[in-house]
Amino acid sequence: MSETPVLVVLTTSGAVLARRIQARFPGCEIHGLASRVENCDHRFDRTTDHIAGLFQAGRPIIGICAAGILIRAVAGLLADKQTEPPVLALSPDGTSVVPLLGGHKGANRLAQELAAVTGGMAAVTTAGDVLHGVSLDDPPLGWKIAGPDAAKSVMADLLAGKTLSLYGDGGSWLAPLKLASAEAAAARIQVTTRSVDPLPERCLVLHPPRLVIGVGCERNCTPEELSDLVRRALACQGLAVASVVAVVSVDLKSDEPAVHAAAESLGVPARFFDPVRLELETPRLLNPSDVVFREVGCHGVAEGAALAAAGASGMLVVPKMKSARATCAIAEAPADLDPLDFGTARGHLAVIGVGPGSAGWRTAEATALLRDAEEVVGYGFYLDLVADLIAGKPRHQTDLGAEEERARRAIELAATGRRVALVCSGDAGIYALATLVWELLDQGTEAAWRRIAVTVAPGVSALQAAAARAGAPIGHDFCAISLSDLLTPRQTILQRLQAAVDGDFVTALYNPRSQRRTELIERAIDLYRAGRPATTPVVIARSLGRPDEAVRIVELQHLDPADIDMMTILLIGASRTTTLTHDGKLCAYTPRGYLS
Repeated sequence: MSETPVLVVLTTSGAVLARRIQARFPGCEIHGLASRVENCDHRFDRTTDHIAGLFQAGRPIIGICAAGILIRAVAGLLADKQTEPPVLALSPDGTSVVPLLGGHKGANRLAQELAAVTGGMAAVTTAGDVLHGVSLDDPPLGWKIAGPDAAKSVMADLLAGKTLSLYGDGGSWLAPLKLASAEAAAARIQVTTRSVDPLPERCLVLHPPRLVIGVGCERNCTPEELSDLVRRALACQGLAVASVVAVVSVDLKSDEPAVHAAAESLGVPARFFDPVRLELETPRLLNPSDVVFREVGCHGVAEGAALAAAGASGMLVVPKMKSARATCAIAEAPADLDPLDFGTARGHLAVIGVGPGSAGWRTAEATALLRDAEEVVGYGFYLDLVADLIAGKPRHQTDLGAEEERARRAIELAATGRRVALVCSGDAGIYALATLVWELLDQGTEAAWRRIAVTVAPGVSALQAAAARAGAPIGHDFCAISLSDLLTPRQTILQRLQAAVDGDFVTALYNPRSQRRTELIERAIDLYRAGRPATTPVVIARSLGRPDEAVRIVELQHLDPADIDMMTILLIGASRTTTLTHDGKLCAYTPRGYLS
């Protein structure tokens, strides 16, 4: 399946089951009926319309509901079973899993996986699976069908009781089939890592995942040059792109765009080995190089990486080929390969702003990155805000003041090839850890740190959330100032406060007060009272997006420091900021001048 499944939930009990499933299948999203389900990734109002929209978008659907609801939602949309996504009905108690559509497009396999989680039964009804325990048009992960339409006629022969012959090694997958000799068979299955063109009649050609492509290149080699070399290497032996499972290289090239472009062009991952591991392959190299050893630390990159990935029984089928700035070699394994079983991926660090705390204020990018992460790092309270998305993942927690320890730990984990999420509240780049990550990378001397990929995912900041709750107080020029003097000298903070007062900026005050630090908020209030009208609106917002959220608007003259703590953000209005009562609620806004 090209898309991750969506768990459609209509009840609170269904949501509990959905979260169990999501913990085992982190890519799943939970979509809940808004009137009944609170804790989910997406909420909807009209069940039938929402299911129909997911189906039209090609998303596999697991409905924790009655099968009839799903059937009625998609019945009018059925047209081509080759392109339609799987649809499964799962009973709210988890005892029954019924693949309604897409049995040969992953639904049967998904039903069996779900049943293993829930302890229920997968009600598989497709003939091939029931009669023979195998569905030729739904091969195992990594296997590809050459000319999928050919599977129809061969499966029809199989169901009609006709005999099949097998060319090549089908492994355990095809073992349940009753096979005949080539002379007696009505049709045949051919398993091969070679391209077959044209496709024979009455023949199903299957490409198993057994080829790995090793590459090396000079720094900043163009993606076009390396990708062209890879294609030529495949073509010279008539090898099938569909049998390639990975592009592999030495870890010094894990940040090389050309390597990743070559892997992406083939639709496979890029994996990497350290030079010590590649040097172990030297006795098997056909083209060892002392020059490469002096530069990299192993006698061959392309051949060595390909052989390391293919395993001890693997063999080079394309020795090292060269272009002006790149090398390529291809190895074949005697059995199926899983790219997760060899090498490491390029490490990825996602510095994620999860917003103030509410799932509704969390961006889709942040949600996706949290689900994709293998390890999560953060302050415990922040990790608890996204507990449903990181369930089952290793958590690396530090105390509130240990920001450098958190950032350093996240970088170190990513440098080992892991996908790491560093969780921040609000926005990752506003008084959070994104800047510390970049500072550590800038000052660090570890080569592995420089090779990781870094994504900074923005989040709804506290100042945005407070402004939205209050009306529109930051609709004109505004600034943000932190009153924490742990990293910024007190005199600098006072200078910035005075500049904000003089500039008539709406001001967001972060970290306004703690049990130890009480003086700065009092000084700040004095400065604003000296430079703003006494009636200037001030938004006091506490625990935004959380169950104990509280937002009030008071006049500057009535602002009491005792009402403020570290869970609070203040928005002090400009001279033109005003208030109105709307729908029984006091709101604040700052005119920009459209109506003046």
